[in-house]
Amino acid sequence: MNSIGKHTDAPLASQAPDGFVHVRGANENNLHNVEVRIPRDSIVAFTGVSGSGKSSLAFGTIFAEAQRRFLESVAPYARRLIAQGHTPNVEYISGLPPAVALQQRRGTASSRSTVGTLTTLSNSVRMLYSRAGTYPEGAPRLDSDSFSPNTAVGACPDCHGLGVAHTVTEESLVPNPGLSIREGAIAAWPGAWQGKNLRDITTHLGYDVDVPFEQLPRAERDWLLFTEEQPVVAVTPERDRIEKPYKGRFWSAKRYVLHTVAESKSETMRAKAMAFMHSGPCPTCRGTGFRPAALAVSVAGLDIAAFNSTTLAALALVLRQVAAAGSAAAPEQGLEVAASIVADLLSRIEVLIGLGLGYLSLDRATPTLSPGEMQRLRIATQLRSGLFGVIYVLDEPSAGLHPADAQPLLEVLAALKDAGNSVFVVEHNMDVVASADWIVDVGPKAGAGGGRVLYSGPVAGLEQVEESVTRRFLTSQIGRGEHRVPRRAGQWLELEGISLHNLVDLDASFPLGVLSAVTGVSGSGKSSLVSQVLPHALAPLLRGAPRGAAAAGAAENGQEPAAPTEQARVAQVRGIEGIDRIVAMDQKPIGRTPRSNLATYTGLFDAVRKAFAETELAKKRGYGAGRFSFNVAGGRCENCLGEGHLEIELLFLPGSYGLCPVCHGSRYNPETLEVTYQGKNIAEVLDLSVDAAAEFLAGIPAAARSLNTLREVGLGYLSLGQPAPELSGGEAQRIKLATELQRARRGHTLYLLDEPTTGLHPADVQLLLGQLGRLVDAANTVIVVEHHMDVVAAADWVIDLGPSGGDAGGRIVATGTPQEIAAHPESKTAPFLAARLGLDPLPAS
Repeated sequence: MNSIGKHTDAPLASQAPDGFVHVRGANENNLHNVEVRIPRDSIVAFTGVSGSGKSSLAFGTIFAEAQRRFLESVAPYARRLIAQGHTPNVEYISGLPPAVALQQRRGTASSRSTVGTLTTLSNSVRMLYSRAGTYPEGAPRLDSDSFSPNTAVGACPDCHGLGVAHTVTEESLVPNPGLSIREGAIAAWPGAWQGKNLRDITTHLGYDVDVPFEQLPRAERDWLLFTEEQPVVAVTPERDRIEKPYKGRFWSAKRYVLHTVAESKSETMRAKAMAFMHSGPCPTCRGTGFRPAALAVSVAGLDIAAFNSTTLAALALVLRQVAAAGSAAAPEQGLEVAASIVADLLSRIEVLIGLGLGYLSLDRATPTLSPGEMQRLRIATQLRSGLFGVIYVLDEPSAGLHPADAQPLLEVLAALKDAGNSVFVVEHNMDVVASADWIVDVGPKAGAGGGRVLYSGPVAGLEQVEESVTRRFLTSQIGRGEHRVPRRAGQWLELEGISLHNLVDLDASFPLGVLSAVTGVSGSGKSSLVSQVLPHALAPLLRGAPRGAAAAGAAENGQEPAAPTEQARVAQVRGIEGIDRIVAMDQKPIGRTPRSNLATYTGLFDAVRKAFAETELAKKRGYGAGRFSFNVAGGRCENCLGEGHLEIELLFLPGSYGLCPVCHGSRYNPETLEVTYQGKNIAEVLDLSVDAAAEFLAGIPAAARSLNTLREVGLGYLSLGQPAPELSGGEAQRIKLATELQRARRGHTLYLLDEPTTGLHPADVQLLLGQLGRLVDAANTVIVVEHHMDVVAAADWVIDLGPSGGDAGGRIVATGTPQEIAAHPESKTAPFLAARLGLDPLPAS
């Protein structure tokens, strides 16, 4: 009998000798009493359509149980400091070593987290500069903390190590100097009664508040705007009929703005104050974040800021030169130390380059990295850990990788295995799956239609499993040799003089009314061009929007594209008249709290709540649609405020979440749950999968339309109440796509998507292509950044960037139809696209 929390290990004598991890009675999520044996010391691929249960088996069961066992051995006091997962619903697992999970997660929100800090390479770099750097004559030697912008001794005193200074000027504080103070010339001062008080104080201090601000003497203007003084004077308010003096304190405009930004708890007040500030590179440290003393030290002619901003590929060349020269750039006493540190840095950087990350620099902020880049950085770090005998559980490590970069990844996975570890990979890339030693195929469908292990064995054996959806894509050439006639563009969108990141004075043309794929190796500039340049260059030109406005249509879709970390420059744009609006769909979350979910984002929950409000019982009780929202008072459970769970604080153990004892996780109060629609209450409807809900809610047209569209983009396995933080980036992007697809067709919209196939099984990719085709057939334009050759082959036009990443990329290598790109001798995409199209490979040059 299976039961949650029951973990009875097999006898010790049977655990280790057979070399297998034996799982029995796994019922996590949609798994149906799964039993499977998986070999250790092997590369094992977990496959299946999206939502089939492969992640529930690999992460939710195997890794979760390994983590639970490890934490049981940790002292209770220490355990409370460790983030703990859940206890999996499994009868027992034998032969299970410790496990390390490397999942796809976006970078931390802190701009102080960088590639260098994430990989710990920055520690070695700081030591290199401290011990073996070339110092100015007479300068004292600095310790390693002095070369970090994140420490008190190393951070620039003016910008605190951020490299960005926020300043105010007379122009920013007084946008209209022709007004008097009484008329509101000092716009940065607060409004309402606070502003009137400051005006009264200013009058009592002897300043004229009725002349245009620009006519005041310079000394008076500077004092009112920038003084740090805060005199207190007796004030008789001009506005009061009954004169009642009071003591008033003066605040200069600058002091008020800085105080509001630093101290106010109101996000609205802070945002309003920030509007009066100018942000730019800190003049003291030139935007580097370091103190001058640290910047005066060099290695191979590079100061610490220049060293960190150099791409890893270029940095490897610098370090090889330093090593070959016997660290000639270092003083004599640092030769031995320098040689050791340089050798260590070089070996670690070469692993990152091998994983296709040579275009990154050590100072690249982690919030700007994709989940795939983050995971590969963690994989490289694990190679240096020296662990053996553990299971590494990886979540689609090939995400974001061009096919040309896949081979180095396979070599790294093999290195982890050769070091005495087991590598369990949840993967959709069939090239990675084909290279595995063993395959566990889960399915056959998603959600309730999946959750069974269809096959566990050597990869070749999957061909005999007719029920498997994966086998068709692994063992045959699906669609190879198909040649669809590309659509022809009626108009073109042309951009000249594009400059952003590694795009330098680039000219690019995009056909309108067709599906275009932008390809190239990692770091070649694809996302910079499509996700940053296009929306921010085109949006101001649409509908007469002022320059700098967000992309038209993006706000309609709940997505305002993030501004580039650098300012994109475009000299000229032509062909904009063929576009009415832009919709940029990225992989950012659809919400940041569990209160946001699939049903609320798509709008289908509004139709469902309305249907509940129209039931006989709801009408009798006077319940409106708002009664069935868990986000507002009335229908929600007031004990948990509609969260469904409560945080339980423990004295010597870490806090944990438990179901609300009042609503038992339903989020609603008993009176609301008494109202049913076709036999189900509102909480039970939220628990339905999209597939199940499509049938149950077929009688509600607005909901049915949303649900059918979600199914068509491969999301039928998600539940309606799936919290936004639990969705992957690929799932979030496809929810945005489905939300747009359910709108009335308007045409002449430019859709921008960045790797929409992330997390999709090849079978689901075919569904996605059908939906993209629907958008194009409705007189729209779709531009996708993509590595998946099925998508590239189905495109009407391809723009291939490269030839490599970072400084070696950023130019257009080839443009044309998929067949034309496949025959291009300089394109790194060509051989993989030719194979997908069934064309003869190009002769070796």
